[in-house]
Parts: sequence; structure tokens; C-alpha cells
Amino acid sequence: MIFEDDELLVVDKPAGLVVHPAPGLVEPTLAGIFGDDLAGGEDESRAGVVHRLDRGTSGLMLLARTPESHSKLQRAIERREVERTYLALVSGSPRTKSGRIDAPIGRSPRERHRMAVDGAGAREAVTHFEVLETIGDCSLLQVKLETGRTHQVRVHMKAIGTPIVGDTTYGGPDPYDLGRPFLHSTRLAFDHPGSGEWLELESPLPDQLMRVLQAAGGADSVPGS
Repeated sequence: MIFEDDELLVVDKPAGLVVHPAPGLVEPTLAGIFGDDLAGGEDESRAGVVHRLDRGTSGLMLLARTPESHSKLQRAIERREVERTYLALVSGSPRTKSGRIDAPIGRSPRERHRMAVDGAGAREAVTHFEVLETIGDCSLLQVKLETGRTHQVRVHMKAIGTPIVGDTTYGGPDPYDLGRPFLHSTRLAFDHPGSGEWLELESPLPDQLMRVLQAAGGADSVPGS
């Protein structure tokens, strides 16, 4: 647990943990683990979930404990007032040191478990990135979300020719046998829905990801390292 009060929780989700239940899923979920402490939203199985992380993505997630907080936090995300920052190791290097990717995302017409730029029902998707370090054939990026579509960072990194290391679903190589995308939600910043206080919360890279960077000869530019 990173932060907790009567209105919200911020948790540090490990990779491999699914956020909410799905048909046929029998394993534990984050929503199930914290279910009695969460509230808000129309779907009881997703109560309190303000935004989600993919199974393979680790890091900070924001959860609501009251319907009022859930509503306020979701509106803040829709108004792009919640800062969500990730660290990603990608294959190759972007053409520029920093950039803004504005490419709508929808469901892939051929593979329903994947998303795609200009896919079915595509909605606006905007991602900002900055290259922190070049490490051999890879680049460590700081990524900030302006919107929050399903698989957004993963799809946008693939779209610019630099898929995330370990993200085999979107063509990323996995030379270190990660078995997951090298993608970590490292920072959340937002106005507290009750007090209005500006909160800034951070999560360091998990040991598994730090070891990959060190093995590749990097990690000097990782915030907090």
C-alpha cells in the first residue's frame, strides 16, 4: 500500500495480477483483494477501480473507497488532470529524444485480444515520451499519458517502431526472458477528491526490471536509483 485514507487507496500492483474479474477467470484479482474497501462505479465487479493496468504491467493504481471519490477521480482523469507517468524499456530508439503520439486506438479487427491504431471503434489517444537513456539496442523512456485507452502505451510504442521489451503481444523482443512487458507505472499526481490537496506518489522499478537494466548496462538515469 502506497497511500490510504477514508476516500481512496493507491496500491503498487505487481506484474501478473489481474485488476478485475472476467468470465472464466478463477485466479485472484486486485478488485477482489480490496473489494470490501472499494466503492463507486456501475459495475459491482469493478467497484472502486478508477483506472486499470494490464496484467503484465506493474506499479501505481488509484482506487476509490466511496462513490463520491470514484466519480470525482474519474472526472479528473477525463479532464486530464491526473498525471500518470510510466517507465518503459523499448526496442530500438525513437527518431526524436521526446515527442507526442496522437493516434486513435480501437479494437484490432483480426485479433480481438489486441488493440490497434485506427482499430474498430477507435477513440482519441495521446501519449508523451522522453528518452532517458540509450542502452545498447534499447531505450529507456519516461512516458506520460494524456488519455487512457486499453494497451495505450504498448500500442503507441509499437506504432512508432519501438515495441516494449518483453511485450511479445505487440512484437517486442524478450531477450531477458521477462515474460512481461517492461512497463511500470512509476508516478501518480492528482488533487485529493476530498481535501483538494495535491498528492504526488511514486513507485521505484521492481527488482526484476532493475536487474534487466543493470544486465543491459544501464540504470543510471532511472529516477530514484
